[in-house]
Amino acid sequence: MHAIPQDELSQRVLLNGLEQVGPVTVRRLLEAFEGNLFKALSANLKTLEKIKGVSAKAAASIVARDFDWEKEIRQTDQHGFQIITTTSATWPLALAPLWDPPLVLYVDGQAVPDQRAIAIIGSRHCTPYGAQLAKKMAQVLASQGWWIISGLARGIDTWAHQGAIEAGGKTAAVLGHGLDLTYPPEAYSLRKKMAQQGCVLSEFPLGRTADRQSFPQRNRLVASLARAVVVIETDVDGGSMITARFAGELGKTICAVPGRIDSPASRGCHALIRDGATLVSSAEEVLEELGEPTSQTTLPLQPTDPNPEFAPWLKFFSGGTPHDADSLAIAAACTTVEAATIITLLEIRGRLCRRPDGRHEQA
Repeated sequence: MHAIPQDELSQRVLLNGLEQVGPVTVRRLLEAFEGNLFKALSANLKTLEKIKGVSAKAAASIVARDFDWEKEIRQTDQHGFQIITTTSATWPLALAPLWDPPLVLYVDGQAVPDQRAIAIIGSRHCTPYGAQLAKKMAQVLASQGWWIISGLARGIDTWAHQGAIEAGGKTAAVLGHGLDLTYPPEAYSLRKKMAQQGCVLSEFPLGRTADRQSFPQRNRLVASLARAVVVIETDVDGGSMITARFAGELGKTICAVPGRIDSPASRGCHALIRDGATLVSSAEEVLEELGEPTSQTTLPLQPTDPNPEFAPWLKFFSGGTPHDADSLAIAAACTTVEAATIITLLEIRGRLCRRPDGRHEQA
């Protein structure tokens, strides 16, 4: 059992680190004890168990106080992170409408998102088309002063963060685990850049690993921080659909990019559009949906080809159509050897990329 801290930030750090205790439980405590967390932490087991919405396990955890909040704060400082609460000047105002706001936010970076923020999310297993679009859309929006919010996951999230950074803009990642962890591991260098041009956020204690519960919690923060949520490639059961649902409940603008009708990577986006999400194909269209002025910079789905001599071959890969040497030979009425040579050349030039099934599609 650890001592009860005197200041509210430390009290929240303690509660945040206790098992069976989360934002909803603490909301009940604040209501029961008129906003006084010291009284809540000082209450006996019987008193806590009588509070509606506080489970017996949560009450026992609060009485036990089995979390070293002093060590947590000390280690946070050693990592160079900050801990902020609702009373902090830097607390994101966009979180105010949440019924279950985080108790604290751990921050790695120099700033937190303001009201001009757009989330770009999607599948971890995105296609080259989706990756390219996420990156370019983020570049355009970031260059116009918008924060780009995502989750630092593989796929669409990573490309969105990368696009914002390359545009010199601000981007924030919301993690589904402790701030001292980086997942996926290959995102470490990207994360370091993000801390310099934005921030990385987490509501979880240091060392907390991700699980099935933590990701939905993370997704509600992504939805809350953004004025609009743009979904680029997701299946109907993807995590991005959870974020979109949270966004809808919060009254946020939901946009979805259409894709191939036979691609699992686009089924979620098509379902969102069917259910009322705005179909978008450019950053400009997202801003128009928000009623925001835009520059003349547009984001074409098919950029102008700097090597027009490739056009006769690339047309066979339009719309995300994949080919191997045999199918390209049939489509282009050429020999298989010639088709294989062209595919290799286009891959070397970065115009095609190899799919897991061995075929190639436009990069």
